[in-house]
Amino acid sequence: MTGLTSFEHLRSRLYLSLGLNALIITAEFIGGFILDSIGLMSDAGHNLVDQGSLFLALYAHLLTRQPASAARTFGYHRAGVIAAFLNSFILVLTAIGITLVGVKRLLHPVPVDGGWIMGIAAMSFVANLSIALLLQHGAKDDLNIRSAFWHMLGDAWISLGVVLSGGAIMLTGWTVLDPLISLLVVGAILHGAWPLFRESLDVLLESTPPTISPTHIAAMIEGIPGVKNVHDLHIWAVEPRLIMLTCHVLVDGNDEGLTNALLHTIRDRVSSDFGIHHMTIQMGTGCCEPDTVHCDLSKLPAHRQTLESHSHHH
Repeated sequence: MTGLTSFEHLRSRLYLSLGLNALIITAEFIGGFILDSIGLMSDAGHNLVDQGSLFLALYAHLLTRQPASAARTFGYHRAGVIAAFLNSFILVLTAIGITLVGVKRLLHPVPVDGGWIMGIAAMSFVANLSIALLLQHGAKDDLNIRSAFWHMLGDAWISLGVVLSGGAIMLTGWTVLDPLISLLVVGAILHGAWPLFRESLDVLLESTPPTISPTHIAAMIEGIPGVKNVHDLHIWAVEPRLIMLTCHVLVDGNDEGLTNALLHTIRDRVSSDFGIHHMTIQMGTGCCEPDTVHCDLSKLPAHRQTLESHSHHH
């Protein structure tokens, strides 16, 4: 299968997955409202996590063919981050709403039809499992699609849990099982939505990615022979897969120390040790603002401890 054909084939499967999942959400919300089942409505809320995940998977997939432009030199990476932030924020609010209704139902149970709950949730289980199977082939080589695949597969089992609760209600008449299941699904919603919310917010605030330590990077660069000081160091993500770094590096001696070899050494070490490949490094022999803390990271406690630890190990 050629690259273009593979691209279009996976894109079609993502569109089909989005359509199937939209039907699940609509059917469960309407069914839950008519049957007065908070369990069904909470599972529909959980499937919104899936829809967000599938939208982001489709966006990232289409983005591979979307070039940057003069107006958007970073391309459209942040559009996906904004969508993730809004989607996850709405889902957190949804989880709070389901929790309030679920607790109220625990205190004042409402009779529900276990048979209908089983039927609609069974449909959700089959559809979720079908979507996972649609994405299975693309998940082998694409981390983005793989995350969506595992998400949908996990949600199939959650829908199966709602099926079992409907069966238990039919056998025992314990309608309290319906809100109990809804609270379990709230946990699944928060498990999927909260990390997405936190990560997207960190990207929008241009925070340093959690897997990267600026103090370790500064210590590594300052350990390279010829480097005197690193300052004005900034590390952020345009989107989780595109990490950027800028810094000023002071070198020992005069302008003769400003060599391409030293610059290449710094870039190679940052790239190989920390996986950052997009960087802008300004080299100089003196700091333009020597009185500011930005020009001497060693004044920062965390950096000082890192340097002491670095010296101890060597």
